[in-house]
Amino acid sequence: MNDERGSSSLEFIAVGVILLVPLAYLVMVLGAIQEQTLGVESAARHAARVIATAPDADSAASRGDAVLAGIVQEYGIDPGEVTLTVRCTPEGQECPSAGATVMVTVGTTARLPFVPAILGLDRATAIPVEASAVQKVSRQWSAQ
Repeated sequence: MNDERGSSSLEFIAVGVILLVPLAYLVMVLGAIQEQTLGVESAARHAARVIATAPDADSAASRGDAVLAGIVQEYGIDPGEVTLTVRCTPEGQECPSAGATVMVTVGTTARLPFVPAILGLDRATAIPVEASAVQKVSRQWSAQ
């Protein structure tokens, strides 16, 4: 006769730990990616807005940089990993210009938690995150 009393609680603990640890890590990874995604979306949207509403091209650049710096700090994004691209359409005009459409793209990489920097594993497992925003510049806007 087999005596199996007490083995169900041991099996429950073993299987629970085996399933719980990867599930907890998955939640942390998704949270880290979501944080970076929200950060770049916010940066692109606000940068496009301040560039399009700036009174002149010089203040548009400085306001865009200030917004980006604030959002990078707020969302904990690595400043060295952030890329900012500003384009205007129609092409060939100064950016920003009256009646143009400002397109701002912000990108970064989301690093996975607890991945060591050994052999470049942290860079190999990094996930690129990018967001774009578009804002129309007023026709009455004038560069001074």
